[in-house]
Amino acid sequence: QVQLVESGGGLVQAGGSLRLSCAASGRTFSNYAMGWFRQAPGKERDFVAAISRSGTTTVYADSVKGRFTISRDNAKNTGFLQMNILRPEDTAVYYCAAVGVTLAYYSGNFYRAASNYNYWGQGTQVTVSS
Repeated sequence: QVQLVESGGGLVQAGGSLRLSCAASGRTFSNYAMGWFRQAPGKERDFVAAISRSGTTTVYADSVKGRFTISRDNAKNTGFLQMNILRPEDTAVYYCAAVGVTLAYYSGNFYRAASNYNYWGQGTQVTVSS
């Protein structure tokens, strides 16, 4: 089992920045790829970004590319999502997720599919005001 706890959400004005953290416990964090997803009220949960277990591969949704940066610190069992130039449409509950991986390569579509992730955090609210 892997336990994930997000933090860092809040209220920010459009154009501002937030940094989300995802603290992992229970298993060796470096054995898991990590993703961030978000869900706005009345909408489906959408992929935001993902990072391979080593951190060498990152994948982003087109809507956040160039504004958000995903990273991880395996020594601290923590993942991050730096969000810059925030827009009102970024308002959502943000979830981190983890999936155990063993292969050297996974496609971008693998990382984008929420159904591939085994473990989920409880979510943190991000609200961007206009």
